[in-house]
Amino acid sequence: MLTRCRGLVLLVLRKGASGACPREKVKQIMRPDDANVAGNVHGGTVLKMIEEAGAIISTRHCNSQNGERCVAALARVERTDFLSPMCIGEVAHVSAEITYTSKHSVEVQVNVMSENILTGTKKLTNKATLWYVPLSLKNVDKVLEVPPVVYSRQEQEEEGRKRYEAQKLERMETKWRNGDIVQPVQNPEPNTVSYSQSSLIHLVGPSDCTLHGFVHGGVTMKLMDEVAGIVAARHCKTNIVTASVDAINFHDKIRKGCVITISGRMTFTSNKSMEIEVLVDADPVVDNSQKRYRAASAFFTYVSLSQEGKSLPVPQLVPETEDEKKRFEEGKGRYLQMKAKRQGHTEPQP
Repeated sequence: MLTRCRGLVLLVLRKGASGACPREKVKQIMRPDDANVAGNVHGGTVLKMIEEAGAIISTRHCNSQNGERCVAALARVERTDFLSPMCIGEVAHVSAEITYTSKHSVEVQVNVMSENILTGTKKLTNKATLWYVPLSLKNVDKVLEVPPVVYSRQEQEEEGRKRYEAQKLERMETKWRNGDIVQPVQNPEPNTVSYSQSSLIHLVGPSDCTLHGFVHGGVTMKLMDEVAGIVAARHCKTNIVTASVDAINFHDKIRKGCVITISGRMTFTSNKSMEIEVLVDADPVVDNSQKRYRAASAFFTYVSLSQEGKSLPVPQLVPETEDEKKRFEEGKGRYLQMKAKRQGHTEPQP
């Protein structure tokens, strides 16, 4: 067991049977600087906790056998739904478990529970799946092999292999968007894409990075959520919260000293939700040998809430250019697909 002091944070290592899938748990009390003005914990804060648990368990596992030492770097986060809001004063229970390993990657599944410590009530707030790759400490551009795990049943390995192949294919399909750039527009009209689009420029410092000089995935996700939240708030001018995050793909590492630009733009609105595309570009200003590159990308979905915490209608987005109209239709397709999937899960079984 290992404890560390940062507010009230507790990290517990739970070992299974020899070779079995290891598990980790993190507990943290939510403080005012973790939440928005309405007291709802930022989605980026939750994503950062999820990534910290995933990075710890993956790094432990990848160093569990004799061999070259390594650190696990986040490569992808599958779709993450925010099932229930978390509030200031509640305790977040983050549990992580390795569920599959390929030759060069680790799948970690994470659950987040919130606990009201006054009443003892607990509720599930998030479920997430993350993929990590082990990078050599001697050369962080070198990917090492992952120690295997022992599955409790044969089907687990086959199911994990299918998930691995699916995410590998989806990661490749996102690369075609990597040339997109969010350009500012002078005097945009309300409810247009240009009106709410936002960018944040951040110099990567030592506190953002691992001991090995590249940015924690959780830090990047927190900044992405902040920009997406600004876009959503500008569009509807109400209290907003993160409802879900589509797959976050990390295309390349971000090193200490880089200047990163996190850009967000509205792509689609339904009656009560907003989809925001977030792009992260890294500029290695201290290294003339490398050009600016796309480091990460994702789609965030936000909802608008009243003071009583009830969902509100959102202003409908007005796409103007052909590219904006195309992105709107693509966002509509993702929305309808997820809506059908949710309805399928909630239908009573015969």
